[in-house]
Amino acid sequence: MDEGYLKGRGAQIKTANRFLASQYTTDHIEGIDEPLQETPQTQIFHESPKKIVNKITSPDLGLGYSMNPYQGCEHGCIYCYARNTHEYYGFSAGLDFETKIIVKENAPELLEKHLLQPGWNAVPIMLSGNTDCYQPQEQKLKITRRMLEVLLKYRHPVGMITKNALIQRDIDILQELAKERLVNVMISVTTLDENLRRMMEPRTASAIKRMQTIEALAKSGVPTGVMSAPIIPGLNHHEIPDIYKMAAEHGAVACGMTVVRLNGSIGKIFEDWLRRNFTDRFEKVWNQISDLHGGNVNDSVFGRRMAGEGNIALAIQQLYRISKKKYFAGKAMPAMDLTRFRKGGNLNLFS
Repeated sequence: MDEGYLKGRGAQIKTANRFLASQYTTDHIEGIDEPLQETPQTQIFHESPKKIVNKITSPDLGLGYSMNPYQGCEHGCIYCYARNTHEYYGFSAGLDFETKIIVKENAPELLEKHLLQPGWNAVPIMLSGNTDCYQPQEQKLKITRRMLEVLLKYRHPVGMITKNALIQRDIDILQELAKERLVNVMISVTTLDENLRRMMEPRTASAIKRMQTIEALAKSGVPTGVMSAPIIPGLNHHEIPDIYKMAAEHGAVACGMTVVRLNGSIGKIFEDWLRRNFTDRFEKVWNQISDLHGGNVNDSVFGRRMAGEGNIALAIQQLYRISKKKYFAGKAMPAMDLTRFRKGGNLNLFS
């Protein structure tokens, strides 16, 4: 690791924003008196959107709607597909994504407004689906908790995914939702190797804490699974069996995975990170990622982009199927009860 490495951050560069006509760079460092690169501190920006529930158009996800109280994520996961969305705000998908966090404090009110629409019928909404709803700022702002309170009030189904142990704070609400079959949770675990985790996901909970979170949720009656995404050949693909075994032992009832894809600016960000941290195996890992996607590190084709293709993809899928059969046979997430929804806010006298 070089001397200028920014500890506690995933991305080490600011990539160009394709939506900006002009931007500054450090291409000619001798032309300036002071360096532009400084140790980045987290900045908070406030947004007041007009809606919070968004329709998902991707057939790969198997979900209809999502909501994201935060844009950008301090977790700093180097592979995160959500990095590209930060460019819509005029920021970089690199360091800006994990240091310039946009919060939507009116999200709970917007959610309640959405649920009160006469034409809305209950379908599970994903919280979050883009950036982590339990990232560090949530500990103070409690936007996600207030959204869960709204969902409980109206008995509305919700799916959740996070890699932060902070979700345990809200077990009281999740437990009430679970009693009426209105929630399921996926805990993201990409590696059990703490050295890799600190480099790849620098501000996330350790693997042990994530497993303890699965256990705490499961013991509280909250249906919980494990998501190993993304799988990166040459870095964490061999950990699939160990992750699933440990997750199952801690109470997980389901598992899932996707392979890495480096669309847009993520390719350059990931390449820089991989060269810095894994110089000895850069070519191997980079070429295997390319092999997953027909010679490219990116892929946007529905039905193929998250599973990959080719021999390496087949090997990963086979390892996944064998591990799933071994550790999750006969287990599954329970179906949600959509009939519990208090449409229009009306209370059911018999509920």
